[in-house]
Amino acid sequence: MLKRGSTIGILGGGQLGRMMATSAAQLGYRVIGYAPDGDNVMGDVAEDFVTAAWDDEAALAAFAARCDVVTWEFENVPVATARGIAGPAIFPDPKALETAQDRLDEKRFIEELGGRPAAYAKVDSSYDLIAAADRLGAPGILKTRRDGYDGKGQWRIANGREAEALNVPETPCIYEAFVEFEAEFSVILVRSQDGETRFWDSTRNEHRGGILAASHFPAGEPIAAQIAEARELARKVADALNYVGVLTLEFFATHEGPIFNEMAPRVHNSGHWTIEGAATSQFENHIRAVAGLPLGDTRTTAAQVEMRNILGNDIENAHAALGDARLHLHDYGKAEASEGRKMGHATLITHDAGL
Repeated sequence: MLKRGSTIGILGGGQLGRMMATSAAQLGYRVIGYAPDGDNVMGDVAEDFVTAAWDDEAALAAFAARCDVVTWEFENVPVATARGIAGPAIFPDPKALETAQDRLDEKRFIEELGGRPAAYAKVDSSYDLIAAADRLGAPGILKTRRDGYDGKGQWRIANGREAEALNVPETPCIYEAFVEFEAEFSVILVRSQDGETRFWDSTRNEHRGGILAASHFPAGEPIAAQIAEARELARKVADALNYVGVLTLEFFATHEGPIFNEMAPRVHNSGHWTIEGAATSQFENHIRAVAGLPLGDTRTTAAQVEMRNILGNDIENAHAALGDARLHLHDYGKAEASEGRKMGHATLITHDAGL
């Protein structure tokens, strides 16, 4: 168990780290961040922030020497960087990063555990893409195997002609057949160092342009009927990786049951509602897990929850909504409000009369 006043190192500097650092301070810990140049908004709330390249061995060693435990907030932290942490323990195990960073490896891993991803094919050339679209059908989505998020590194293929016309990127890709789904949802869990696992309620997720627009609780049907099966897979994933911390799996709810979409070895955008809507937020429970503390209660404390992302210049008008007493605003403090960039989120909480 990490003693009071210890230092937690966080690889990455974005809003997820910012909210993790806030929870760590609440529990009596200090936080140091580490990331390359960028809008590292976690630095606003951390005790210190190291700005250095992921492959700067000297800077990384100096950072690690100041930490009692290390974690991350960004799934594209290089595996070599995570494995290069010497001295303090790092949670989760970097194998989780390695598994999630390659979409092909991730899907094969899920299949080995009995999960069902969308039909897929490896794509390394234009010929591979044409063959994949012919075999799996179109429409479908071509994705880079690495580094894509929030709709980046993805191309929708409407038909065979588009497959033939597309200039395939010079990077390993994967083609995924289109999934006819009724809804999208997340399963978010936290697993302690001794293997205790707890789940938050699942939300119905609404995406626009590949970016999460909103999460809703209760999730409604048909998601409610598929949560148990999805949770079982998520538990298998966490156990197989000997995972410590918060882990997220995203699913499509279909007539055939839950279809796996992707996993995120970190706290997740669709879990932001837990700050005000659950007994213990995903951010606090992640810190509890990596610090070796008892896990907090994950029960939902609201009757209805709606979390909406605030993108781009919409952040300039966000305060005007605070006239609604049910609304909670989180401004991430980012300087540049580019189109589609997550600048903050707002959570609308409705309680039962007795709460």
